[in-house]
Amino acid sequence: MSGFFISVFWFLVVLTPIVFVHEFGHYWVARRNGVRVEVFAVGFGKELFGYTDRFGTRWKFCLIPFGGYVKMFGQSDIGPDDDGGEGITAADKEVSFFYKRLGQKAAIVAAGPIANFVFAIVVFSVLFMTIGQAFTPARVAQVQPGSAAAEAGVLPGDLIVEVAGRTIARFEEVQQLIRLHPGLEVTMVVDRNGEEVELIATPQSRVQEDSLGDEQNIGVLGVVGAGREFVRHNPVGAIWQSVRETGRLVSLTGTAIGQMFAGDRGTDELGGPIRIAQMSGDAASAGWQSLVIFAAFLSINLGLINLFPIPLLDGGHLLFYGYEAVRGRPPGERAQDFGLKIGLAFVLGLMVFATFNDLVRLPLIKQFVALIS
Repeated sequence: MSGFFISVFWFLVVLTPIVFVHEFGHYWVARRNGVRVEVFAVGFGKELFGYTDRFGTRWKFCLIPFGGYVKMFGQSDIGPDDDGGEGITAADKEVSFFYKRLGQKAAIVAAGPIANFVFAIVVFSVLFMTIGQAFTPARVAQVQPGSAAAEAGVLPGDLIVEVAGRTIARFEEVQQLIRLHPGLEVTMVVDRNGEEVELIATPQSRVQEDSLGDEQNIGVLGVVGAGREFVRHNPVGAIWQSVRETGRLVSLTGTAIGQMFAGDRGTDELGGPIRIAQMSGDAASAGWQSLVIFAAFLSINLGLINLFPIPLLDGGHLLFYGYEAVRGRPPGERAQDFGLKIGLAFVLGLMVFATFNDLVRLPLIKQFVALIS
């Protein structure tokens, strides 16, 4: 039981700054656009402690630490709230979210996810300048007999330059992409003696147990790269590689989600708060570098998920603003209300499903299932 509480502790250590960064993105852009921010909260529910700054913003930490929010004057999900109704003064309009231009509102909403991506880029940049970036040239040193690579025609000495439509710079990127395609055809491009050759490979499916004891179905190509090393970058190189790494992780996550919708990947891999807590504890046990990298990865996922065009999320609000930009008017209140209800049902359903997946992974639940099956 103590291990569980340790995992929860590290989960909060990782989650709290990520939530703060996300909400600070909304806050900072709102303030730059003259919007009065009434509340900046980390967590939900009853306030534990906080203070009010000279601009009237209440900064507070709340009882339920999973998430946060920024409350802006004149903001509501549909139309102006009580602050933006009839009788509002000209001075209030100046600081009301509702009366800002469409572009300003879109920028404020998009700033949260963007802040999460910037946070990851900063973390990776610092790591790449100090510790270095894992780098193995994407050149094939050895092809295992009978492997997917051998059947596809990959030869020792080939330099892999593209996998599944994505440009490759490191052997680590080949591994990460191939893992996502067990038993699925993948188009590869290799540089063979200066000539680009296109190959079709079907990575072999292999069940692998992760650090939490869960089984994962991954793709295996069957090639061996050259020796691995860590390369330190100068500031400009570190920033560029960090942007590239962040973009690559966004792409990998998007691919995995797309495969779930297409039925090529099982939804049992979805995890909720319990699994994230377990992963946080596992990352902390592996060292501070692993914990920091995990925080960056989690920040990327938070930013990406919030950009999904689902009402209730930031992406849903951006979808409404996009409609308004095209049609010249916002969607009707009934349409927005219906969309928000659908979005709420989807988000709650996803949370319940992910939490269910978390619970069935717990050793006690696994033992109970084994007894009754």
